[in-house]
Amino acid sequence: MDEKKKKKKNAPKEAKPAEPEVQEEVLQAEEAETVVEEPQMEQPQAQPEESEAEKLLKEALDKQEEYLCMAQRVQADFENYRRRNQNLRKESYDDGTRAFATTLLPVIDNLERAIQAAQGSPDESLKSGVELVYRQLTEAFEKRGIKAIDRLGQPFDPSLENAVMQGSAEEGEPGTVCAVFQKGYELEGKLLRAAMVKVVAE
Repeated sequence: MDEKKKKKKNAPKEAKPAEPEVQEEVLQAEEAETVVEEPQMEQPQAQPEESEAEKLLKEALDKQEEYLCMAQRVQADFENYRRRNQNLRKESYDDGTRAFATTLLPVIDNLERAIQAAQGSPDESLKSGVELVYRQLTEAFEKRGIKAIDRLGQPFDPSLENAVMQGSAEEGEPGTVCAVFQKGYELEGKLLRAAMVKVVAE
């Protein structure tokens, strides 16, 4: 009897079935440990790289624009140079004409004096010859834009005339030119030589 009791005491205890609440907690723990995989976002597709032909075309267009701007600048510089050169040539030509005409003015003055002196001369051929030379010279002057300034009877203008004598009231209106001793000349509207005149006193 005693041995049977001892065997019963020493026999291993049978595991009791888990209660329903414990089983539910275990399931919840397992679900929490389970890693939920998130859906991955689709990566945007990479843009295709420019082809070699497109790169070359773009470089060629850039070069074309650069060369066009360069050509326009060169053309503008050339036009400016051409205008400056034209103005410089005209100024040089006018300066040369003015200098040459100035040297001829005393010649035409002497021809006028010779014509006046030949008025009472019986030698008509001499008078005609001097008048012909004088006429040719004045025509050459006119072709070059050189004209005599006729101010007789006009109000005195100090920018065009030099008053060397003073006239009386019987010789004309006060302040006007009553006599011209030496003609004045202008070149294309610019004074070449002032006239020497006599002015009526005011």
